[in-house]
Amino acid sequence: MEPLGTFDIITRILWQFTPVWIALIILFALSAAFKRRLGLYGKLFDSPIGMIGFAIVMFWVFTGIFGAMDLIVTHDALEQVSGMKNKAPGTPLPDPGDGVYPWYLLGGDNLARDVFSRMVKGAWVVVQIAPLATLFAFMVGITLGLPAGYYGGRLDTVLSFLANLILAFPVILLFYLLVTPEIVDSGVPSYMAAVLFVFPIIFAGVLLNSRYHTQPRIRTPLLVGVLGVLIWFYLSLISTGGYLVNTPLYSIPALPEIVDLFDVPGGILVVFVSVVFVNSPTVFRIVRGLTMDIKTRDYVAAAQTRGEGPWYIMLWEILPNARGPLIVDFCLRIGYTTILLGTLGFFGLGLPPESPDWGSTINEGRKLLSIYLHPALPPALALLSLVLGLNLLADGLREESLKD
Repeated sequence: MEPLGTFDIITRILWQFTPVWIALIILFALSAAFKRRLGLYGKLFDSPIGMIGFAIVMFWVFTGIFGAMDLIVTHDALEQVSGMKNKAPGTPLPDPGDGVYPWYLLGGDNLARDVFSRMVKGAWVVVQIAPLATLFAFMVGITLGLPAGYYGGRLDTVLSFLANLILAFPVILLFYLLVTPEIVDSGVPSYMAAVLFVFPIIFAGVLLNSRYHTQPRIRTPLLVGVLGVLIWFYLSLISTGGYLVNTPLYSIPALPEIVDLFDVPGGILVVFVSVVFVNSPTVFRIVRGLTMDIKTRDYVAAAQTRGEGPWYIMLWEILPNARGPLIVDFCLRIGYTTILLGTLGFFGLGLPPESPDWGSTINEGRKLLSIYLHPALPPALALLSLVLGLNLLADGLREESLKD
């Protein structure tokens, strides 16, 4: 077979993304039809910049999801094909078998793996880690930032000191310390996961209890059901093979393996914990500042006059009125997390060496960058476009939230 030309390569890549285009069309059609009922998200349709950013972000989200389902990739991201080392985009396989895609659309890397498939699979790594890690960081920051800003005093002093202590460390140095084999073998990341991942449970429990504290018939079964499910997910998340820590010296059981919902690979768990730990202090400071400002408003004084409890005021009066800046920061922070993941992969920290994440792929491609551009360029452009989309989305959300 002859190598593909530029037009054929572009056409075939666009065709491979057919599930993504269909998902985007359905999402935008449904969103446009019900945009007046969708709050701030619906108002985003009035911001061209925000919609461009949202489209870019959702493109990569759907790419990650469908890529994990093998609906987009043309080859196994880890498969090495003899004779395809550093081959140019559009190069045909020497001897493709039945049912094997006959071309490397974006060429081969230095280990003869398909660059296009690795770029698509790398999107799934980002989609898995970045939003969830950012969400957990927000749970930690909100749970600690609200009481620090509302009560002030010694509580604020202690929590602010701890946050500033973490922020004083250079981010890369902190990541490097957390993912070194000696630290991982000691079980420190597992202990950190056990502490950090409990904050969503605390947040959900306090949120429901403060809302329904005068309705015990609703509150009690709701708390039992919600907290039971969250604790189950929590134990499944922090345990590997049924153990919280399993080192040659000692082991700590966390959950029987038969009811363990999933096992998070050790490298991903370490990266996840590191991202949550680094981002939480910044979120804490933002939430604390917003709380100190909003608690002086008249509606907060009115809630205090009605006899509402402190946690009800924090979670149901202050937090909803701080949602605009927090949503904007959430989008920006996912972008920062994406860059951090790329940086970790680039330096070979945390994630497995064969991982198709964009940072690792860029690092492998840069070694021959003066000769072969194609292995490093696609993941670099993918990383750039996703972060750009998140920034544009944040700008659109900020623009619309200021109109409220």
